[in-house]
Amino acid sequence: MTSNGQGGHGPRTGAYTQAYDASITTPDEFWLTAARGIEWSAPPTRALDAEASESGRWFPDGRLNTCANALDRHVAAGHGDRAALIYDSAVLGEQRTYSYAELLDEVSRFAGVLAAQGIGHGDRVVIYMPMIPEAAIAMLACARLGAVHSVVFGGFAAKELAARVEDAEPKALVTASGGIEPARRVPYLPMVRQALEMTASAPQTVIVKKREQVAGSAEDHPDWLDWDGLMADAEHAEPVAVAATDPLYVLYTSGTTGKPKGVVRDNGGYAVALHWSMANIFDIRAGDTWWCASDVGWVVGHSYIVYAPLLAGATTVLYEGKPVGTPDAGAFWRVIAQHGVKALFTAPTAVRAIRKVDPDASLMGPHDMSSMTHLFTAGERLDPDTFEWAGKVLGVPVIDNWWQTETGWPITANLVGLEPMPIKPGSSTVPVPGYRVEILDDKGRQVGAGEEGNIAIRLPLPPGTLTGLWGDPERFHGSYMAAFPGYYATGDSGRIDADGYVFVLGRSDDVINVAGHRLSTGGMEAVVAGHPDVAECAVIGIHDDLKGQRPSGYVVLKSGSTIDADTLREELVALVRDEIGAVASFRDVTVVDALPKTRSGKILRKTMRQIVDKQDVVVPSTIEDMAVLEALEKQLGD
Repeated sequence: MTSNGQGGHGPRTGAYTQAYDASITTPDEFWLTAARGIEWSAPPTRALDAEASESGRWFPDGRLNTCANALDRHVAAGHGDRAALIYDSAVLGEQRTYSYAELLDEVSRFAGVLAAQGIGHGDRVVIYMPMIPEAAIAMLACARLGAVHSVVFGGFAAKELAARVEDAEPKALVTASGGIEPARRVPYLPMVRQALEMTASAPQTVIVKKREQVAGSAEDHPDWLDWDGLMADAEHAEPVAVAATDPLYVLYTSGTTGKPKGVVRDNGGYAVALHWSMANIFDIRAGDTWWCASDVGWVVGHSYIVYAPLLAGATTVLYEGKPVGTPDAGAFWRVIAQHGVKALFTAPTAVRAIRKVDPDASLMGPHDMSSMTHLFTAGERLDPDTFEWAGKVLGVPVIDNWWQTETGWPITANLVGLEPMPIKPGSSTVPVPGYRVEILDDKGRQVGAGEEGNIAIRLPLPPGTLTGLWGDPERFHGSYMAAFPGYYATGDSGRIDADGYVFVLGRSDDVINVAGHRLSTGGMEAVVAGHPDVAECAVIGIHDDLKGQRPSGYVVLKSGSTIDADTLREELVALVRDEIGAVASFRDVTVVDALPKTRSGKILRKTMRQIVDKQDVVVPSTIEDMAVLEALEKQLGD
């Protein structure tokens, strides 16, 4: 790889290198060419306005409608009968397939519903829904009108919902009567009512999709409206052309101050980047079936459940269920086989959950997996053991990619649709065209190949990335641009090897200082996870009176493991000593039943550090299961 600033011993003439170099040396030409994959009401004549903001503005003179690109143009091209969205509810045992024509009809009618309520260009709409088709329909309907949607993960507590409503100041809130978990129902409407009572920015309109399986409906709230009743009489709304630089959505991510950060995504740059990514990164084309096993409440769901596959003319699977427990650890294999999924994109934690329950993948046996060509993972580090297990049982390449809510699409990836590259376990491969990824020391100086440091992206950022934080330009600068002038600070640490491969080792605050030595807990986790009895693990830095900090490991054993704690500790200490060195001072190992995680699968390492160091524990709003955290607090407290 030649142009990422570090490394440089990779191929110089391949399709990837040519594309990457073009994106850096002639970005206007590269991205204007990519923009031809999108239909514009006013095609852009230039790609980048670097002076418009710190991160740049893309396609400043272009106009388009993102919904029309996702739906209308495919129907107009004669593909209305092609499957657009497959709703597969493992929790209900229900399925429904929407053709492009059917989905367009639903979306344009709900856009008509919103328009009748006074929603138009630039207005905000908060969407608080479970994984049902209406969530995607509401998102696309907002895009159709040029309104700005803000999806809040269904089931977030009232306080968290209220904080997002307070910040976005929406004209409407769209919700459902509730979500369905394997063992319980989660009523949403009491939380919605409580949230709206907590804010001065309550919207004038609340629309409720009634689910028969969950108590509650719009009828219980005289001032709220029923989705189905409104849709019965709805008129179709035509797409509204907007500026490419107009916001498509605001997606909130947790902030260190307690106030969530509203990441702003534009229309034009996002559409171009996502359309380009489906073919070049994931090798998904029109007519292919693609499954992203995430949630529309997260950025992965925005980009790769809803927008990207539909922009590409592919079929997207919207799955309501879990990797295990709905009904068993064979659920993912059933979905792939039944719908002919070409590629699955999920978090490593889902794969680990399946492996823990079914380590021999015996539940895959009844399912024909021949349609599958790749497994893509992101959202957290893909540890070598999970990588090897998944590759063995699936018999397809297992490919990591790395990105953030803020970037909206991959920063580093193995671009299998452009030029597949050799896979290096532990690496998310190379920078995607447009991303100038560099490793900097704490003073902002570039380090050598193979040296660990702060991962930063030289400005301007490529299209599709955040254009700011909603209503807070100072926080935007302070959060991302202030640490290293001229760069976007990712907040992650890592290294780039001599071949240009990027290794993301974890958040910068997961780098610990042991007796003056900077060590990555992520590197130690990779070693610990390789032990044959370990299903998953976390290594955190805790206070040490002598060394400042020391690493402490927490492991979940595989089902059926009979290893005793002392033997496990001895073997893990030896592994870390052999692969990282005695300087790591790794000697603490605790076996736990489960690790506390967010709903998107990230392990709550910061919260674990607070528990171990006897600090006040700040429970994140994104936590998946409070019972796991409470059990861990009790175990570690004892």
